[in-house]
Amino acid sequence: MFDHRRDIRLPKDSTPQLIVVVDAEEEFDWQAEPDAAANLVTSMAHIGRVQGIFDEYGIRPCYVIDYPVASQPEGYEPLLEIFRQGRCEIGAQLHPWVNPPQDEVLTRSNMYPGNLPESLERQKLICLRDAISKQFGSRPIAYKAGRYGFGDNTARILSELGFTIDLSVCPPMDASDEGGPDYSHFEACPFWFGDGAHRILEIPCTGGFVGWAGRLSRPLFNSAWALRRFRVLGILARLRAVDRLMLSPEGYSSEEHIRLTRALFDRGIRTFTWSFHSPSVVPGNTTYVETEAQLQVFLDRFRRFFDFFFNELGGQASTPSLLRKQLEAME
Repeated sequence: MFDHRRDIRLPKDSTPQLIVVVDAEEEFDWQAEPDAAANLVTSMAHIGRVQGIFDEYGIRPCYVIDYPVASQPEGYEPLLEIFRQGRCEIGAQLHPWVNPPQDEVLTRSNMYPGNLPESLERQKLICLRDAISKQFGSRPIAYKAGRYGFGDNTARILSELGFTIDLSVCPPMDASDEGGPDYSHFEACPFWFGDGAHRILEIPCTGGFVGWAGRLSRPLFNSAWALRRFRVLGILARLRAVDRLMLSPEGYSSEEHIRLTRALFDRGIRTFTWSFHSPSVVPGNTTYVETEAQLQVFLDRFRRFFDFFFNELGGQASTPSLLRKQLEAME
């Protein structure tokens, strides 16, 4: 899947880099079966709720937009001025079930674009790339597979279509129970894959197993997951033995963000990705933000983490394209 992979280990005295990736997408029920008609993008009108915070901290987020956002004025217009003023980058995110051509059978497995036949995955990504190019005047170079569904053919397709950065890897997620990828063996460090001039930079989501169980964390977590109806996962988390955490304001507290970041920093990680989904900026679209009070908690987590990262950890803001240039210059 990631041929010719070469991990990137930055020097320990390197300044920590923070990249923000926003999955700019339609509102849909994540637990439901795929619905090609579920393409509303009303939350994009309120994206300023988070963009304003990014501007405060000098962060240029990368909005990875899918076809409903790229093809509907209600979706892309709120981002046009931000993009034209250089306050963000624009990438692509493929949600196959709402992206033409819709020739596949709609199943949960086919929500992972890497599971589609190669020709169909390519056609869908061409359609998405061209829609983004039309609205923003430039082709996207960063890609994120919907539901993190990078497949056996994805690397070749990305290379053919001019993508040079991938954001799909999501350690330590494992979606193999419904036909998705297993990233539980991956670390949160970037890596190159592919050959020569066509190589691609992988910038993973930031996540990992944290706790005093150390190298036993993953097997211990997997065993506890099998017994989750007995609440073993919660017990292990309270004991600080093992916890599976993500650097996201969706479902994770500020204390967990800081604990995860410190643990990964101690392991030598120097690139971090803060990620979330655009529908969460409006209460009622996701289970993470259902009320106005939860929205305030959600937004407060941004400032709490950014204050920690830039002030206590001494980090700086970056973007996918800037990180690639930095890494190339270091070679």
